[in-house]
Amino acid sequence: MRKVFSLAVLALLLLSCRDELVVTPGDEQQVDSLRANVEYSGFYLLNEGNMGSNKATLDFFNFETGIYHKNIFATINPDVPKELGDVGNDLKIYGARLYAVINASNKVEVMDARTARRLGQIDIPNCRYISFHEGYAYITSYAGPIEINPDYAQKGYVAKVDTATLQEVGRCLVGYQPDELTCSGTKLYVANSGGYMGAGSTSGYEQSVSVIDLNSFEEEKRITVDYNLHRIRTDSRGDLWVSSRGDYISRPSRLFVIDGKSETVIDSLDIATSNFCIAGDSLYSISVQWSYVSYTNEITYAIVNTRTREIVTRNFITDSTDMQIEMPYGILVHPNTREVFVTDAGNYVSPGQLYCFDASGKKKWNVQTGDIPAHLTLLTTTNSKK
Repeated sequence: MRKVFSLAVLALLLLSCRDELVVTPGDEQQVDSLRANVEYSGFYLLNEGNMGSNKATLDFFNFETGIYHKNIFATINPDVPKELGDVGNDLKIYGARLYAVINASNKVEVMDARTARRLGQIDIPNCRYISFHEGYAYITSYAGPIEINPDYAQKGYVAKVDTATLQEVGRCLVGYQPDELTCSGTKLYVANSGGYMGAGSTSGYEQSVSVIDLNSFEEEKRITVDYNLHRIRTDSRGDLWVSSRGDYISRPSRLFVIDGKSETVIDSLDIATSNFCIAGDSLYSISVQWSYVSYTNEITYAIVNTRTREIVTRNFITDSTDMQIEMPYGILVHPNTREVFVTDAGNYVSPGQLYCFDASGKKKWNVQTGDIPAHLTLLTTTNSKK
């Protein structure tokens, strides 16, 4: 009876009354209680899958029913060859559409945000991350093949795509191997990594954030930050937070702050950062960094006050659940309840886990996901309506 009930609830709350989601046995689990959530319907989780295995999958957690649904893309879109594809690298909602960046498959899958039904795809070689501004999607591309090569000759670029037609309408060259990007005002900021060229030496890494004028769609300048940049976010004051991976040997990962007005680096925090998100004035960071002192991975779950730029804590998990998490990978913070969702990639070859913590850092529940759970995006009630 629970299966029949959950399918009916999902059809009413996740989809419209005319749409129907078929969930096969074992693909859903009740993990939370029923609750009203006016602003957010739930969130999608993109599992990367192992490179070369074509195992990227899409899950959905419904805030209203408390049910976690696994591998919904394959179920909803049974006629799509190879399903989502090879290596899910980013996931965002813009307007009424859900965009999944599939790196090694050289495409961005576009779906209805309310139903996860496939609408089309955008072909971008070695695509990495996506951002949006005034009707356009901006997607970073490594441009060349996937390979570690200190002599890699192909610079990366940002593709500009019309979200109405899903057609590429422009390109802007940036640095080598550009990763995350964020829009702020009339500027687009891109974290260049040079990740294919470092190979354990800082000499090959990029060190800059490209600044692109959105009106002309040309690179204005570059801001020198540090080696091997990765993540970039804008806070409520328009300042940019950028993570550096370091060189994995002698130069550690750090977190940097760029003033949004002067476009200069104004602070550097001694905190390793693999992934982070910002909720209000709080930046939640997770990191896994190898230590050549202890010869183990050093893991942190930190909170930084973005207003004062002070580290509030280096472990926001307060009930020792962090001892159960092998490889923290993805993170999402609910803007209203401040629940923290952390994914665990485990050993990278078998299904991972998703953990939900309340605002005080205590575990509420956990559930099995697909392989390498990585990217989460909230579905608002506005997104979920036609």
